[in-house]
Amino acid sequence: MQLAEKFGTMMVALLAFIAVIGLILFLVAVLEKRGVRRVAWFFVGPTALLLLVGLVYPAARTVVRSFFDAANDAFIGLDNYSAIFTSPDQLVVLRNTVLWVLVAPFVATAVGLLYAIIVDGARGEGFAKALIFLPMAISFVGASIIWKFVYEYRFYDPDLAVNPQQIGLLNQVVVWLGGQPQQFLISEPWNNLFLIVVMIWIQAGFAMTILSAAIKAIPADIVEAARLDGVSGVRMFRFITVPTIRPTLVVVLTTIAIGSLKVFDIVRTMTGGLFGTSVVANEFFTQSFSAGNQGLGAALAVLLFVLVVPIIVYNIRQLRASEAR
Repeated sequence: MQLAEKFGTMMVALLAFIAVIGLILFLVAVLEKRGVRRVAWFFVGPTALLLLVGLVYPAARTVVRSFFDAANDAFIGLDNYSAIFTSPDQLVVLRNTVLWVLVAPFVATAVGLLYAIIVDGARGEGFAKALIFLPMAISFVGASIIWKFVYEYRFYDPDLAVNPQQIGLLNQVVVWLGGQPQQFLISEPWNNLFLIVVMIWIQAGFAMTILSAAIKAIPADIVEAARLDGVSGVRMFRFITVPTIRPTLVVVLTTIAIGSLKVFDIVRTMTGGLFGTSVVANEFFTQSFSAGNQGLGAALAVLLFVLVVPIIVYNIRQLRASEAR
């Protein structure tokens, strides 16, 4: 009976959706016949309304809330923002966020670019590209669980004759090489780098795909002219490939940088932000929903927005500049 009710509800919702879309299309057709212009507002209007209610209003509320205390009762001005830049715990959060933004985009882009150049035109190119692109098909949470098993640690005592077998891939390799297993996700500050590896593993495939397409789009006459002038190898890469695909490089770098700046899933799944691994997005969630400090959580959300906007603006300007050439 419950299954039938759920199916009926689903069908009603589907029919209601079809009815609304049909009504909109009917009104558009009638207005077009009457010569009424600006028919596009029938489509833009609902979208603008939803953006206003679901994005602009909550953003404004968040900014206002960032000036209040934890319980959202008393106005405290810029105290929450001051705490972000003075509290030792929050400074660690900022340090980690900067580390993510500096390391993940450049390493992922470099790996993707190098891989794209190596497999370009090689036998089995499609299969080779599919291998590095596969992690892109995995969610951040799924990838985090996989790498959590890779870093898994079992208790180890060198004085014991028999120790538990390491089930973590990395620790098992360490044991095979004669070393002692390590708690990679606990040891500060290196644990942040081990978390960043997950982002690089996922985003390298994205970088490779975009950059490979850009490399293949380099005009053949430019490459041939460079070869006739004796340019090859590293010089070809430096003076021909990189300058030609520079706009694409910028897009890839800024896209991964934005993802790194607001990373949440990896940190939350693998460490929960403990052991000095929290970042701005995770700290915003922790302060807002776990610690009950809505004021500080709102301030962190505003800070995250302020940090992302310049990168987006720069990205848009680069795209427009490349299109104007």
